[in-house]
Amino acid sequence: MNTYYSADYILPASSPPIKNGYVAVNEAQIIQGLYTEYEAEVRGFPKGKRLKGVIVPGFVNTHCHLELSWLKGKIERNKGLVPFIKDVIRLGRSKHGDTVESMYHADRTMFEKGIVAVGDISNLIDSKPVKLESAIKYHTFVETLGFDPSQAKDIFDSACKLKEEFAPLKASIAPHAPYSTSKELLRYISRECGNSESLMSIHNQESEEENTLFRYKTGLFLDFYKGMNIDTEFFKAQARSSVQSIFSHLGKKQKILLVHNTYTSLKDIYFTKRSGRDIFWCFCPNANLYIENRLPKIELFRQNDLTITLGTDSLASNDELCILSELKTLHKHFPSLRLDETVKWATLNGAKFLDIDEDFGSIEVGKKPGLNLISHVEGLMLTPESTVEKLV
Repeated sequence: MNTYYSADYILPASSPPIKNGYVAVNEAQIIQGLYTEYEAEVRGFPKGKRLKGVIVPGFVNTHCHLELSWLKGKIERNKGLVPFIKDVIRLGRSKHGDTVESMYHADRTMFEKGIVAVGDISNLIDSKPVKLESAIKYHTFVETLGFDPSQAKDIFDSACKLKEEFAPLKASIAPHAPYSTSKELLRYISRECGNSESLMSIHNQESEEENTLFRYKTGLFLDFYKGMNIDTEFFKAQARSSVQSIFSHLGKKQKILLVHNTYTSLKDIYFTKRSGRDIFWCFCPNANLYIENRLPKIELFRQNDLTITLGTDSLASNDELCILSELKTLHKHFPSLRLDETVKWATLNGAKFLDIDEDFGSIEVGKKPGLNLISHVEGLMLTPESTVEKLV
């Protein structure tokens, strides 16, 4: 037997909004039909109470650090990326409390807030039990870090072993960021994974200090490396931005998710477009404000018709793991954005990156994407009072 949901609008993500539309879902939560108000009347659908708000597919969070959930509220805001990294390292050395329970709580909260799939960064195996028991579909990015080229082979081998430990969960190996991954390590990843259809995620231009390092070999990262006893004699100024400096070392056949992009320029966008790579651009606006108190130049990405996804980053850099909260931040700072556009960023585009769009990401017959109701909206505009309720 089907259940029928109707709301002020249905935003399927793969097709235009339907005012006063209906969606039919069977007992297995699979979409059976999507109808206009007129079609529903002609078919004689039962007239239930129309929900106030908009119905959207389940959210897809393409960038999260579940294993950092225990750091919620422990790091000061607006200090910049390099001090933030130092705090994560410092606190990690004195880790205490039930870090596993914090992951379980974060996972449950994400599900309750309508998130159905997550691309999660992992440096440890600790999150595996949480993911195995979760109602959320996870893809794990086993993260590699190592700026010293002499350690590249050992770091890569360790990442391969960790990836195997995550089985039967889907996982792939990913570099952390340009400033923390040597070209030699990038080449190992590209050589072993870059000609396959595995996914890659990498933090990109989260701070201007990253570009400063690659252009001029100056800035805060040099002091950071010195404090970590990392010899940087091998590294030479590249006279161009970080993403332009490392892009040739990334896998040619992989889907690549560039995360944050807070200091990405129009020249960087043109450079990556010329590469012909399959690139997705992930924004984590609340984390960007938390760390650098700055947002990416969203209009540059829209004007160039780039494929955008959304992420929450971690509770070390965010108050909550909630995609609606990320949407509200975007709409507050960029009032020209349309909800039917940004919902696609929050659902279908993420599902396409994670290779799960056969089932997730849009309200289409035969899919099982989950359904969320966003309330307290004005037409197709979010308000500060907007909330999300998981329907299916």
